[in-house]
Amino acid sequence: MSTLQEKFDLLSQKNADAQAGGGEARVAKHHAKGMLTARERLDYFFDPGSFVEVDKFVTHQCTNFGMEKTKFLGDGVVTGFGKIDGRHIYAYAQDFTVFGGSLSLTMANKICKVMDMALKNGAPFIGLNDSGGARIHEGVGSLAGYANIFQRNVMSSGVVPQISAIIGTCAGGAVYSPAITDFIFMVEGTSHMFITGPKVIKSVTNEDVTMDALGGAMTHNRTSGVAHFMTGDDKECLDQIRRLLTFLPSNNLEDAPFKPSDDPASRKLPELNEMVPANPNQGYDMKEVLTAMVDNGDFMEVHSYYALNIVVGFARMGGYVVGIIANQPAHLAGCLDCDASMKGARFIRFCDAFNIPLVTMEDVPGYLPGTDQEYRGIIKHGAKLIYAYAEATVPKITVITRKAYGGAYCVMSSKHLRGDLNLAYPTAEIAVMGPMGAVDIIFAREIKKAEDPKKARLEKIAEYSEQFANPYQAAERGYIDEVIMPEDTRIRIIQGLEALKNKRDTNPPRKHGNIPL
Repeated sequence: MSTLQEKFDLLSQKNADAQAGGGEARVAKHHAKGMLTARERLDYFFDPGSFVEVDKFVTHQCTNFGMEKTKFLGDGVVTGFGKIDGRHIYAYAQDFTVFGGSLSLTMANKICKVMDMALKNGAPFIGLNDSGGARIHEGVGSLAGYANIFQRNVMSSGVVPQISAIIGTCAGGAVYSPAITDFIFMVEGTSHMFITGPKVIKSVTNEDVTMDALGGAMTHNRTSGVAHFMTGDDKECLDQIRRLLTFLPSNNLEDAPFKPSDDPASRKLPELNEMVPANPNQGYDMKEVLTAMVDNGDFMEVHSYYALNIVVGFARMGGYVVGIIANQPAHLAGCLDCDASMKGARFIRFCDAFNIPLVTMEDVPGYLPGTDQEYRGIIKHGAKLIYAYAEATVPKITVITRKAYGGAYCVMSSKHLRGDLNLAYPTAEIAVMGPMGAVDIIFAREIKKAEDPKKARLEKIAEYSEQFANPYQAAERGYIDEVIMPEDTRIRIIQGLEALKNKRDTNPPRKHGNIPL
C-alpha cells in the first residue's frame, strides 16, 4: 500500500509531466522561433496566479498506428479559466510541442468542456490556436471533434464574446473555428492560416506560393480581411487581446464596462472647426477627428489594414464604450465598396449583439462605381450594411461632417433606419447626388442651349449647391435633429449617450432574419 507521501509525490510527478508538454527539445525549438509555449502564453495572459487548469491529465484514446505507445498528459491543449482585470475568462491554448498541436477527439472534448463552461457562466472565451489541423491517425474522430467545436462556436455567437489568436500555424479544419469567432489576432512572421498549405496547392494547381503570401498575418489583415488585428510578437498579441476585453461586456445581458474618465465631457474641439476643408473635393483624415473626440484620444481600431475607406473600432466617450463607424475621405474619397460594406456590417452586428452604442461619423459621396464592384456584388454586399444598421437596436448617433449623397446617406445610420440622434456640421451636403452630377442631369438641355455653356453650367452648379448642398433642407424635415458646430461634437455625442442609455427597441418576433450573404 502506498504511503500518503508517495501519493503526494505521484501527483507532483504527474503535474511536472503535464507541465513539460512535448519535452525539452521541442520546447527549445519553439522558443528558438521567438514563440512562447501554450502554458507560457496563458501565464502571461491571465492576471498573475489566477489561471485554473482543467483536464490537465487527460490523454488521447487512439490505438491506430501504434498511437497508444505515445501519450502526453493534456494531449496537446491547455484549457481552463482565470481572471483578466478581475473578470472571469475561459480559454484554451494549443500546444504545438505535442503532436504539432494536431486536434484529437480528446483535445476537442477538452475545448468543448471549457466552451460549455463559458456559455453557462456568461464569460468571454479565448482560443490561442497553434495547430497543424486534424490528427490524421484518428480519422473521423478528429473530424467529429472539430464539428463539435464549430457547433459550440455558433451557439455562443452573440451570447459571449469569442476571440481567437493565431499564434503559429492554423491549417485545414483548424481555421473554421476562429472564422466563426468575433475577432482574430495574428502575429507577423509566425502566424499562418490556410485551408490547404503551399505544398498541396503546388501539387493540385501548380501555383508557387510562400507560407506568408498564402496565409500570413498581413495577407489576412490587408487582403482577405479574415483577421482583424496584427501584432509583432506573442506578448503584444496577448496584451492587445487584454486591451480589447476592456471594451467588451462579459455577455449579451450586460452593458460594456463603464470607466469614469478624467477627460471632461464638456471639452470643446476648436481644431475640428478647421478640419473639414472648404473645398468639397479635398480629402482629410477622419482618424484625426476620431482621436480628437474620444476620451483621452484612445481609439482601438479594428481591421486597420483592410477596406481603408471605412474606419471601425472601439473607444470611450464620457466613460461609455462606443463602437465607431466612420467613412474615410482620405481613401477612395470615403466611397463605400464591397469590402467596406462587409467590414462595417460585421462590426455593427457585433456591437448590437453586445449592447455597445454606435457612433457613425459620415462623409460619403456614395457607393463606388465600376464594373469591378458590380461583378463582385456591390448590390448584395452594400445591402449588408443597410441590414446591419436597420436591424441594430442599440443607441445610434450619427454625425454628418460633409457629404451624404444618395443611397449612402440612407445607409449610414440615417433617421430612416431608426437613427436616434442625427447631427450635422454646417459643412454637411445632404442630397441625392453631388452638385456637378445633378446639374448635368437636371439642366442638360438648358446648358446646351446657352450662349456660354461652360458659364451656364458653373452658375447652375452654384445655384444647386446653395439650395441642396447643405444640411438645412434635411433639418427642416426633421431628418437632422440639430446642426452643430464641429467643436461641439464630443459634447453632443456624450449628451446623446447619456440620454439614450436606457433606450429600449425591438425587432419583430422571428427565428432570425435573412441577411444578404
